[in-house]
Amino acid sequence: MPEPTQSETTTPPAAHPPRELSRLTLHQFFGPGGVLSQRHPAYEFRRGQLAMATAVEDALNEKRHLIVEAGTGTGKTLAYLLPIIKSGQRVIVSTGTKNLQEQLFFKDVPFLEQALFGESTTGSPRLKVCYMKGRQNYLCRKKLYDLTGQPVLNGLEEINEFRTLLDWEKETKTGDRAELSMLPETSPLWGKLNASADHCVGSKCTEFERCFITEMRRKAAESDIIIVNHHLFFADLSVKLAAEKAPDAGVLPSAACVIFDEAHELEDVASSYFGITVSNLKVEDLLRDLEITLREKKMISTDLLQLSGRIRERAQFFFSLLPAGDGRFSFDNREDFLEENGGEFVGLKNVIRQLHSEMQAIPNKPDEVHNLIRRTDELHAQLCFLMESRDRNTVYWIERRGGRGRGGKVENVFLQATPIDVSAILRRSLFDRFDSIVLTSATLAVAGGFDYIKGRLGLENARELIVPSHFDYESQALFFVPPNMPDPRDSTFTAQATMRIRQLLEITRGRAFCLFTSLSQMQQVHDALLGQLDYPMLLQGSAPKTALIEQFRSTPNAVLFATSSFWQGVDVQGEQLSCVIIDKIPFAVPSDPIVQARGRAIDEAGGNSFVDYSVPAAVITLKQGFGRLIRSLNDRGLLVLLDNRILKKQYGRIFVQSLPPYARTTEIRKVEEFFGCTHD
Repeated sequence: MPEPTQSETTTPPAAHPPRELSRLTLHQFFGPGGVLSQRHPAYEFRRGQLAMATAVEDALNEKRHLIVEAGTGTGKTLAYLLPIIKSGQRVIVSTGTKNLQEQLFFKDVPFLEQALFGESTTGSPRLKVCYMKGRQNYLCRKKLYDLTGQPVLNGLEEINEFRTLLDWEKETKTGDRAELSMLPETSPLWGKLNASADHCVGSKCTEFERCFITEMRRKAAESDIIIVNHHLFFADLSVKLAAEKAPDAGVLPSAACVIFDEAHELEDVASSYFGITVSNLKVEDLLRDLEITLREKKMISTDLLQLSGRIRERAQFFFSLLPAGDGRFSFDNREDFLEENGGEFVGLKNVIRQLHSEMQAIPNKPDEVHNLIRRTDELHAQLCFLMESRDRNTVYWIERRGGRGRGGKVENVFLQATPIDVSAILRRSLFDRFDSIVLTSATLAVAGGFDYIKGRLGLENARELIVPSHFDYESQALFFVPPNMPDPRDSTFTAQATMRIRQLLEITRGRAFCLFTSLSQMQQVHDALLGQLDYPMLLQGSAPKTALIEQFRSTPNAVLFATSSFWQGVDVQGEQLSCVIIDKIPFAVPSDPIVQARGRAIDEAGGNSFVDYSVPAAVITLKQGFGRLIRSLNDRGLLVLLDNRILKKQYGRIFVQSLPPYARTTEIRKVEEFFGCTHD
């Protein structure tokens, strides 16, 4: 993916911090009577916060890697930000979500800046900080201007959105769509105008100097702290790995250290960006852009248009021949498929290669055509890898989205190749490239150790630290496991779970998250309880996630029914959330092709995939789900797991050992007492 090239990415390291800051010790900042106590209205001395800050400072000074589990309430954000600022080195902070990025940039960093330096007399920030998102979040000025000259808009709504964007472009300094509160999340127009790399011609673009991506890179090159999210970090890293001899590839400048907050997500995010995907949509996007370019550049070629039509037909037929299945499933019979359908595959390859040759032969090619040639090459290479590669560390799979269209044609089919084990890739491309990597999260340890996460990520020779939470879990939370529930695999489990959830919600008077391991289970329980509960019921999918959370916060006694996306990154403090109910131990779906491949690889290497992979992964997910409940020193509530295998199975003790020290019970009477219910 070509990126704007800019010499500023090789600027010298960040300047050293002011002398008075370099002399400030961590204890003088975090300790009783220190700077933080004078600046923070709700200050409490947290030994864990000081211990983590000390470990981060040591890692930076000693050029060592560090892994830290910091329990909820530790104050880990300030614990890593202050050592970063004191170090004077350029550091990248990568977070799990855009929301956390914005919290760091708009709340935590300004607070630290004021605490350390006081009010600015000039109005200018003292710290050089920027935050960056993926390219699709930014407007492409060239696309906007091109569309102004030749608008291709569908309906009055899109025309009005386009006018809004024209006015906004004249005022915005960032081009970040987050500024456009009135633009729908699913706006088709934004898809035509964002700064995706597929259409970028880099420094050859007429708007390069005014490009929002160019400006973003400039700010990053001038910043000491660069705040990104995991998706952007690994997208950038994959670009750099694919362009080893291009020092300006990617958008992130060099840095001495990377802090990964919410580091439990890294394996899955890295796997997705080190993999390959080809879909019928990708082919169609290429052909559509080719035909638009031919029209816009007045290069109408009957031969090229006919060739584009042939590729479209061949691609549609090829994707319709791929094995049938629901959702995500393994494509481990590629050889058998090619024996039967090799002619169609070769035919598709040949017409794609022919398109490349035809475009190469165009005299005086504009930059847009060079970009189309690159994309055609990429499509050909990726398709060949997906169908012909024999790499043993790769799982090949198919995902179908949207079912089937008219005439039985497949609507959206994605051919995928994903690394089974990313540890060697991360060791080479990440841990060996940076002086210091700090991994932190509230959920990294399993049974008091980091062996699982270090093995999955390829982290070696790292310092380790577990910082207990600042909360008093034993008095703040009660963990209830009903002992008489059927096995979750039993056909009666859903009905029994529904009855138990209703009973518990009557005790807690709603005010609960009901978190499920599958959409179907969520829907069944929700539908069964409709009309039976006296409390407002909210359902995942009925509105955007942020809107549902706000509705939950503002609706007394509400109950939210949700699945995986609500298990983490959600913060509701106070009595409004007094109960979290989880239906089952969150083992990964065993039929998922990536899960299957990882388990098989562990077993073939002599390990035990259930003990070494399935259980630890589920432990971390369960800790995330339960972590929604106690978010402050004043929170109090009930945690419920309806899956009593945690009590009956030998592996259950690993879960119990990994959870915070909640008060525990198997008696519903104790639950009633916890909420002050009276008994006859």
